[in-house]
Amino acid sequence: MMLLFVLLLGLLALTPFCISAYVAGTAGQYLIDEEASADLNADCILVLGAGLRPDGSPNLMLRDRLDKGLALYFAGAAPKLLLTGDNGQEQYDEVNAMKQYVLDAGVPAEDIFLDHAGFSTYESMYRARDVFEVKRAIVVTQKYHQYRAVYAARKLGIEAYGVSAVKIAYAGQDYRELREVLARTKDFFKLMVKPEPTYLGEAIPISGSGLLSHD
Repeated sequence: MMLLFVLLLGLLALTPFCISAYVAGTAGQYLIDEEASADLNADCILVLGAGLRPDGSPNLMLRDRLDKGLALYFAGAAPKLLLTGDNGQEQYDEVNAMKQYVLDAGVPAEDIFLDHAGFSTYESMYRARDVFEVKRAIVVTQKYHQYRAVYAARKLGIEAYGVSAVKIAYAGQDYRELREVLARTKDFFKLMVKPEPTYLGEAIPISGSGLLSHD
């Protein structure tokens, strides 16, 4: 009886790692390089938030994502940028910090769409589909996160491809990799149910003007 209990406990402990490997294996075929993105005819480049510095500017990981998104935009990979992040508190405004960064780089305001309620990867993808009416997207984030982001987008019906933003080895990456195993497991089960995100709201089609999504 004790042996059976130990075996069951071992199987439960391994489950997140098996699910994580499945998510990575399923989404991995849709991770591409910058050159391949030119032929996709994507609706937008979707840049996922990653946090701010104490002064309110994008942190290092987020700057790397934004720089990759800008490179894709100016290369003509897609005509619009969809910047999605957390603006749930007045004192924490991730998406407007992202907007200012790409405005300073020369992107016209009308090509910048803001998702103020992208509180998680899952919610960002759900809202990309239902609020911004995205059909095909180039997703930009770091590679460790890319598998889950692309997996979620595709399970929600978006034809998503991932272009990774990695310039350096980030501090604390081992912890992020371990946490990602649990995050993939959580989203794997969530995508079976597909609950609505915290907020939806009126449609702001990605084919129109990004100004409609600004504060």
